[in-house]
Amino acid sequence: MDSNSILSKLEALKIKFEEVSQQITDPAVIADMKRYVKLNKEYKELAPIVKTYEEYKKILNNIASAKEILTTEKDEDLRNLAKEELDTLNEQLPALEEKIKLLLIPADPEDAKNAIMEIRAGTGGDEASIFAGDLYRMYTRYCESRGWNVSVTSYTEGTMGGFKEIVMKITGEGVYGVLKYESGVHRVQRVPKTEAQGRIHTSAATVAVLPEADEFDIELNMNDIRKDTFCSSGPGGQSVNTTYSAIRLTHIPSGIVVQCQDEKSQIKNFEKALAELRTRLYNLEYQKYLDEIASKRRTMVSTGDRSAKIRTYNFPQGRVTDHRINFTLYNLQAILDGDIQPLIDQLQMAENAERLKESEI
Repeated sequence: MDSNSILSKLEALKIKFEEVSQQITDPAVIADMKRYVKLNKEYKELAPIVKTYEEYKKILNNIASAKEILTTEKDEDLRNLAKEELDTLNEQLPALEEKIKLLLIPADPEDAKNAIMEIRAGTGGDEASIFAGDLYRMYTRYCESRGWNVSVTSYTEGTMGGFKEIVMKITGEGVYGVLKYESGVHRVQRVPKTEAQGRIHTSAATVAVLPEADEFDIELNMNDIRKDTFCSSGPGGQSVNTTYSAIRLTHIPSGIVVQCQDEKSQIKNFEKALAELRTRLYNLEYQKYLDEIASKRRTMVSTGDRSAKIRTYNFPQGRVTDHRINFTLYNLQAILDGDIQPLIDQLQMAENAERLKESEI
């Protein structure tokens, strides 16, 4: 793609950005909350593209100026300065054009959303539950490092520690776009605490990451929902097992059941459970979108296929291998302590490469 073609695309997006900027200050638009939220989201998506466009245009203008000096100027010092600047600008240009190509590929509209993460023990009995607990700790530490908030909505503890299952809501900037790569089967190879003979066992836990549905993404009919209350279990003080604060919601048409027992307040538990139910209903449609993408790509980085084995944590060798991109790191303990950014960076690079191949840019 030549610079003129890139400029024309960017110019059209800048005009769109200016239109959206005016619309979100219109009182009539602000009064229509659904439209305002949509436009505000579009504004945030266009802003980095317009910023990069201005940077790109500035470099092209400076290149043109430097070339003109080399053509017309006779002063040798000025010519040398212009040549140095031209060399620097020509080095910067390809990287900026690659950045623009990625920005021009339509982003997954879900990437900016918060996420619901489920971790469930798989094969391996008690050791699988312990590993699910390790994964929970890994993700909570990673989220803390990003400044994201983690709120557990429901959990079932394992008999020897860890969790049989745990569900949490993660809020922050661009959470789903980062954590979506974690969906799938995680496998651990180590000598379990429950193993007396010192033999290495293989266990697994399943991670599912769902984009949280916004209030305007899906409309719920409360007549379709059955609400049940029950006593909370687990840590929580005197109110546990004495007040019916925990909530279970059943969506009758789909059969989806969610529950929340994290808060002492029944109202707060109801609000959390309702948000999770909305997300699960929304994801029934979103999964169709993921399946459509998966059918088009030969090598998928993030398909949302929760049955695919995506990563192995091997304790004897101190390594972590991501099977989707055949990438291995030998710092297992640091990763389990929450340092998963190097893995996510590699996965994002692989997916960006796929998207560039697919696009017409």
